[in-house]
Amino acid sequence: MDFNKLFSLEGRVALVTGGHRGIGRMISEGFLAQGAKVYISGRKADACDAAAAEMGDNCVSVPGDVSTVEGCQALAAEIAKHETKLDILINNAGVAWGEEYLSFPEAGWDKVMDTNVKGLFFLTQALHPQLKAAASFDRPAKVVNIASIDGFRVNPWETYSYQASKAAVVHLTRKMASKLVSDDIIMSGIAPGAFASNMNKAARDHEDAVEKGIPAKRIGRPEDMAAAAIYLSSSAGDYVIGTTLIVDGGVVNASNPDASIQP
Repeated sequence: MDFNKLFSLEGRVALVTGGHRGIGRMISEGFLAQGAKVYISGRKADACDAAAAEMGDNCVSVPGDVSTVEGCQALAAEIAKHETKLDILINNAGVAWGEEYLSFPEAGWDKVMDTNVKGLFFLTQALHPQLKAAASFDRPAKVVNIASIDGFRVNPWETYSYQASKAAVVHLTRKMASKLVSDDIIMSGIAPGAFASNMNKAARDHEDAVEKGIPAKRIGRPEDMAAAAIYLSSSAGDYVIGTTLIVDGGVVNASNPDASIQP
């Protein structure tokens, strides 16, 4: 068995939403290193263009907003101008909103749900023709949804719509996977823990404090996220369907709730 080939993305075409920064960029850089051609999207065209230029000729900027159905369809149409087939879709674009319960606004609910849940569904739907065109029994197309450990546990912050949205992503991944597999399109997910990013400012700005609550005793590194995405998106992950892989250093499944209690 050729394990280099098993984890290779040579010749594959990927779209990473929100691929210009944070976790999306970690994944994009990993894919590029494994031989993929990577399209990255983001709402801010200048930032997206600059990131693509930094990542090299095999990275292409396709700015877009996936928070509306129209935006999803426009991004899919732009991809169709460049590619007739799409091997990998990483639904990574996401937003968060934090505010006290009694003052939490409708805008903070709708913005998060529209981007994190609705956008994921309708972009995958809009790109179905390209994904199906790339898919075969021997080499299925892949869709990987980026959830969060907050979809599995309650965090201490008042981010009501964000936590609800990420729990929705975990279950939506199961539901959509059961449909897409019939077209040789495999859907799975990743639930990141603490990785330094604009979304996770605590991990970015207070690493020493955050790592104290992580069984692995450190926050996630770019290679941790890239490796998980490469595994699921390459032939190595062909038999992983509907599962959301938790990549968090043990916070969800290996934390000891009594660790702070001294005998």
